[in-house]
Amino acid sequence: MSVPTGRRRAIAKALTALLPLAPYADMEKIRADAGAVHMKSLPPTIAVWLATIAHVRHAHTDYEKLLAEGYDRDSARFFVIERTNEVLTRWRATRLLDEDDEDE
Repeated sequence: MSVPTGRRRAIAKALTALLPLAPYADMEKIRADAGAVHMKSLPPTIAVWLATIAHVRHAHTDYEKLLAEGYDRDSARFFVIERTNEVLTRWRATRLLDEDDEDE
């Protein structure tokens, strides 16, 4: 099932607003993840934010390595907040991850 055109446009707009300098390959992955079926009930801005955090965490931090070493998800997430925010800052994100953010 494809993402409706209006939603696709809204996701693209939210992505450009959130991450003005993100590399194309990263933006394409985030765009695809934000348009996934399990995200369709969320507003586009929230879907983009959640997809962004998940992508950065998995692709640009030691999150996977920490999980493999036996850390639980919450601990692994805590340990990669700083690196996640470094990537977001490099991409000139208009929002950073706060350690109090939950379920992201």
